[in-house]
Amino acid sequence: MKALSGFGFPVLRFNFRGAGLSDGEHDKGKGEQADVRAALDWLESEFHLPIIFCGFSFGAATGLRVCCGDTRLAGLISLGTPVAAEGRVYTYHYLQNCAKPKLFVSGAQDQYAPTENIRKVVELAPEPKELVIIEGAGHFFEGHLAEMQGAIQSWISRLFKPGKQAEAI
Repeated sequence: MKALSGFGFPVLRFNFRGAGLSDGEHDKGKGEQADVRAALDWLESEFHLPIIFCGFSFGAATGLRVCCGDTRLAGLISLGTPVAAEGRVYTYHYLQNCAKPKLFVSGAQDQYAPTENIRKVVELAPEPKELVIIEGAGHFFEGHLAEMQGAIQSWISRLFKPGKQAEAI
């Protein structure tokens, strides 16, 4: 959020249904996809600008699934992309058809996405794509937030114009 708002982009940060103080109950990804669509619809109605999606962990997996096919999206950022967590196995076959610019940032010690596994996920996706592995970082990037934010800032500054929209350079 801080990395994107630092570029002057409007940012919406939300909890999925049943997380934190939000209403509803966890729906194993189905209802949460509706949450992402509702957030995209709100951003569209409020700002009428191209959107860059950025999600973390379950949010990244859920958001990528929704955003890959949405024409309002100019780019996708996936942080701590899970491969397996708490008995769930994530598949990313839909990435094969996702031609949007994509940034994946993962910790070298991410317990939910070992480096070899996240490399296989990224290999599924066509260009443009980038994978940044942060040495010493775990799933939550503890002690490495500046490096994670730096990866986002570097990617954004190379691909998009600063200001209030995610307009490709």
